[in-house]
Amino acid sequence: MKASLRKVRISPKKANIVAGLVRGKTASEALNLLKFTPKKAAKALYKAIQSAVSNATNNAKEKAETLFVKEIVVNKGEVWKRYIPSARGRALPLQKPTCHISVTLEKK
Repeated sequence: MKASLRKVRISPKKANIVAGLVRGKTASEALNLLKFTPKKAAKALYKAIQSAVSNATNNAKEKAETLFVKEIVVNKGEVWKRYIPSARGRALPLQKPTCHISVTLEKK
């Protein structure tokens, strides 16, 4: 089963580090690991994996215990461009990156 989370307000590089922790693990083990990981990306990845597990149990009638994380793809999303006030009436650019997270679960 698949699930995707779009326009997550974190840089893809930071999210990909946390995604590397759970690649190839069982779904329940991945959710447990993410629950206690003190990173901002862990909350978004938890939400995506939980959504994929729900899709599998509701739509395909799979058991949650038999699923494992086949792949997690973290792609670059749009960059929000903002400005911050600076000295002498100037404005400095500020970039706020986003990312798209795709999770694929498979039966063991």
